[in-house]
Amino acid sequence: MKFRPPFRCVKSNMAAPGAADRVEAGCGATEPSHPACGDSKRPQFGTRFLTDPREVFQHNAWDNVEWTDEQEAAAKKKVLENSQPLPPEKQEEYDSRANEYWNDFYTIHENRFFKDRHWLFTEFPELAPQCGLHQEPSADASATELLQEDSADQKQCTQLASLSLSDGEFPGSSATYRILEVGCGVGNTVFPILKTNNDPGLFVYCCDFSSTAVELVKTNPEYDPGRCFAFVHDLSDVEADYPVPDGTLDVVVLIFVLSALHPDKMQASISRLARLLKPGGVMLLRDYGRYDMAQLRFKKGRCLSENFYVRGDGTRVYFFTQDELHELFAGAGLEKVQSLVDRRLQVNRGKQLTMYRVWIQCKYRKAPCLPPDT
Repeated sequence: MKFRPPFRCVKSNMAAPGAADRVEAGCGATEPSHPACGDSKRPQFGTRFLTDPREVFQHNAWDNVEWTDEQEAAAKKKVLENSQPLPPEKQEEYDSRANEYWNDFYTIHENRFFKDRHWLFTEFPELAPQCGLHQEPSADASATELLQEDSADQKQCTQLASLSLSDGEFPGSSATYRILEVGCGVGNTVFPILKTNNDPGLFVYCCDFSSTAVELVKTNPEYDPGRCFAFVHDLSDVEADYPVPDGTLDVVVLIFVLSALHPDKMQASISRLARLLKPGGVMLLRDYGRYDMAQLRFKKGRCLSENFYVRGDGTRVYFFTQDELHELFAGAGLEKVQSLVDRRLQVNRGKQLTMYRVWIQCKYRKAPCLPPDT
């Protein structure tokens, strides 16, 4: 059954990535290139709006499509048709074999699957702050402004944060700006950061549940042990150690990774990551939103629990609302800087099909420490 509900479009200043993050997303859109560091021109994407439905097949993607009440009702009905969860023993099998399924995924696809996420520096300028990429104001444009206002507070906290470090060395211990990406896959976020952010004080950490994925990162010709440290880590294992002390990271990045966790393990995982942030540090997330096309395509027998599914290859995915994500981050003691829903209409012009994507983008900050009273 083809799902083609009515829609209307509104303009927004939020850009969207031009390619889906999984094969099942079924999109052939091309990702834009990003400007070199120092180029203040905003990349020309995320600004294509459909104002006349008759022109829907003139391009392969339209930005920021606002759903009608009828479309949302149709999506809810579709999800309800596949809401019967699998038996507990089957769910336990997918949970216990999660590592095996992800290793198989990367063994099959290696580094041919994902495209580098060049939209990162438009949506998340915190990943290359010295580049000063121009950002047009939006409803949540205060995100970057708040971070800039906090820079002075962060400097005042440097001494305090250093007190929490152990005497021993750790990878990137001499760095002045530290980024951790959790769920790095084969490096499609890490390598664009290393290419674009030329800050000599930068150090990037990246980890993945899959040892196969981490090995692919380490064997990539662009992997530089002097600027990057890749390691295997299970985000849901909150007792497992990270290679950095608490209170030492400037940025934690979660791109389509939190959705792979069991919902019962999400809060503890986010709380553990929050401890790694410096005062004023920020957590950046982009993930699947409720009623994304991928959710509506699941057939019966794939539901694990409410809005949580297993794919044909055994990997799992959850579809969020903004409120759910806010509860997770607020529960970890972080304060909201930005929360956006990005609705995108992708088009297969050859088959005359329309595909509706829903992504959520969030920025949450650890409160900056205040200078002591004198």
